[in-house]
Amino acid sequence: MIFNNRVTQMLGVEIPILQAPMGWIARSPLASAVSEAGALGIIETSSGEIDAIRIEIQKMRELTERPFGVNIAQAFVRDPSLVDFVVDQKVRFVTTSAGDPRQHTARLKDEGLTVFHVVPTLRAAEKAVAAGVDGLVVEGGEGGGFKNPSPVSSLVLIPLVRSQVDVPIIAAGGICDGVSMAAAFALGAEGIQMGTRMVSAAESPVHVGWKNAIVEAAETDTVFLKPEKGPALRALRTERTERLAAGEGNPMADLGAGVKEVYFQGNVGAGVALTGEVAGRIDAIRPVSEIIAETVKEYVETIRGLSSQIPAK
Repeated sequence: MIFNNRVTQMLGVEIPILQAPMGWIARSPLASAVSEAGALGIIETSSGEIDAIRIEIQKMRELTERPFGVNIAQAFVRDPSLVDFVVDQKVRFVTTSAGDPRQHTARLKDEGLTVFHVVPTLRAAEKAVAAGVDGLVVEGGEGGGFKNPSPVSSLVLIPLVRSQVDVPIIAAGGICDGVSMAAAFALGAEGIQMGTRMVSAAESPVHVGWKNAIVEAAETDTVFLKPEKGPALRALRTERTERLAAGEGNPMADLGAGVKEVYFQGNVGAGVALTGEVAGRIDAIRPVSEIIAETVKEYVETIRGLSSQIPAK
């Protein structure tokens, strides 16, 4: 076994790679493919479609016998019965995000679940650890989706958090392959989370038009949208998102209004296509199994290549 650390032990997986809990995307077809590849698929709740999410969690039991997790996006989940449902489904791993880590951590841990909280700053990390979480997903500002209004890059954030807390860290933001995975581990992580790379995967339920837009994007082809209130967003650069970045309109309203066209019709200019800067490093639509296998292979090659540069005593 290549990996044997706190993340693999806690999650019960062979490979410490998580698929990000992206709204409308992190459903059973994608998440089950990730779990089947030896990593950990996650079912989302940020879409707010709770009835559909209940069905997706049940489908996971039909599609894979391997471990999977659920994200509870607290700002978007107002129904407290979802926590009861997650517990009843005997899901063993939960990430919590977009809210106070004290809200659900104690209840989930009392039920025997492992809980990681998503954090964008050192202060948030310390608060989550004080709340009793088992670990952290430390998310750099270069990642796609909902972001802290004052973003900090993974290169700065991960070692900063590592220096101040002892719990395991899963690194997120800017990671799409074995080289970036090795870099994250060097910074102090014991696992990684992939978002944009998984949006563009063959099993991702989004329209091929969005996947192709990711493949064709340069590293400069995202914009940071910062509303007056609420979280910021990182999205694919289009005429629409450039206008939003200039202060014309409400990014959150456009995100909700354009979901169907962007996600399922591939018209990325019709709304807000949440995408990370790492799109500039993605050059093909590929099956999840290939993405994960090649990530592990490249990770090993990278670590061995670095160690070979150290002279023998």
